[in-house]
Amino acid sequence: MKYRIVFILISIATIAFIKQEDKRKIGPEPWTASQLLAPADLAAVINNPAGKKPVIICVGPGALIKGSLDMGPAHEKENLEKLKQQLSRLPKDADIVIYCGCCPFEHCPNIRPAFILLNEMKFSNAHLLNLEHNIKTDWVAKGFPVQ
Repeated sequence: MKYRIVFILISIATIAFIKQEDKRKIGPEPWTASQLLAPADLAAVINNPAGKKPVIICVGPGALIKGSLDMGPAHEKENLEKLKQQLSRLPKDADIVIYCGCCPFEHCPNIRPAFILLNEMKFSNAHLLNLEHNIKTDWVAKGFPVQ
């Protein structure tokens, strides 16, 4: 019984160590929790005719959200450059929302390069649309506004 408890404790410690190593390899995300924007919140802003609209930028395979600009997948160098040119026209305090929606964040090749660029360009009001699954599930299926 004593060895069993020791084995379980060692196993838990090993798993915790491996998970910590995984986090170090990946590094912290370039956005903070406060920079995540709920889809329902963005939909409410878009649907409010009197509300000030943010600059909504798709950094994925296709702009589906009403009023969004299509930059193309941000993991491609030419599209990241296109995004940089678009951002250079905006004031640093512009309210910007980026999204991809191709897949969950942990697999998405587009949101990190785009958000890193926003940080490098010193935008103070940048947000990432929190599409936990994909654009179809988290936006379209909920009846939120599309192009």
